[in-house]
Amino acid sequence: MSDASPAPLAGKLALVTGASRGIGLAVAELLLAAGAHVVRLARSLVDGTANGRTDLRCDVTDPAAVERAVGRVLTDLGVPDIVVNNAGIFFIKPVAETTPDEFARTIALNLMAPFLVTRALVPHLVRRGAGHLVTIGSISDHVAFTGSTAYAASKFGLRGMHEVLRAELARTGVRTTIVSPGPVDTPIWDPIDPDARPGFTKRSAMLQAGDVAEAVLFAVTRAPRVDVTEVRLLPTVYTLRG
Repeated sequence: MSDASPAPLAGKLALVTGASRGIGLAVAELLLAAGAHVVRLARSLVDGTANGRTDLRCDVTDPAAVERAVGRVLTDLGVPDIVVNNAGIFFIKPVAETTPDEFARTIALNLMAPFLVTRALVPHLVRRGAGHLVTIGSISDHVAFTGSTAYAASKFGLRGMHEVLRAELARTGVRTTIVSPGPVDTPIWDPIDPDARPGFTKRSAMLQAGDVAEAVLFAVTRAPRVDVTEVRLLPTVYTLRG
């Protein structure tokens, strides 16, 4: 799916949130392999730079922390060419069992955090006249599953933000893509144990994090004339529940 060049992103700067594990880590590693210098943001990281990668510890739900991290990137490395909003959380509970704190936390990480990162960087991308904003959505940004009130609210909201950004950034040179995968076998499923729950896609049949990373790489390595606005991925063996 990637560009024929061995380093299609050579000289590019990419920023990936939630990049310490799962999809975010896979995206960061693939963009790095494609030649980009990759900035990883996550709460669990330790600040440092090595081997074409810069790690910054950052709680992306904290406006001040996002401003500090983005400020460091702009000062030390420049304006990113690629921004991947990936950080997120997921749980399954009926609406009556979902606490206000759980709902608020899900909205904060899955929706507010991408807003904060995007808000901090869009003016710089527009001023330069180039860049690519990639949003990691979910099948739950367009399909309603029971037990997913908080998650669906956040992901449907994320899709709405993507669509508005696409309209606002049209003709600025800044491209936008939402990648919406079905279930992906990452640690996010550990507390749920889908293999033991009827109606869930088994982990062996799920997408892999690398599949999502390949979709991101495909989108960001197209010619400037090509705008990949959306990519949807599903496992070949898939149940309706998740």
